[in-house]
Amino acid sequence: MATENQEFAAVIQRLNGRAWGIAFGIVCAAGLFLATNFLVWSGGPNPGQHLRLLSVFFPGYSVSFPGSLLGGVYGFVVGYGFGRIVGTVYNKMTEYRL
Repeated sequence: MATENQEFAAVIQRLNGRAWGIAFGIVCAAGLFLATNFLVWSGGPNPGQHLRLLSVFFPGYSVSFPGSLLGGVYGFVVGYGFGRIVGTVYNKMTEYRL
């Protein structure tokens, strides 16, 4: 009976890494897409001077509508990787705990 409870607890405590990856990816993609388009819409003499620095890490990214689409793709990929890492680390930590 005790081993059944431990197995049940282990299954319940595990995270789905793919689901976390997709969730983080969508949040990062939407955040970068919306931030870029907000800066494009607000305009000004030098819109998004700090956000423009992302082009160092994301080739082809710019503070423009096409850049926001590409930035959304980059954001999803980075967010997905981060979510998978969070899920994997969490699952490893729960294995040590049990």
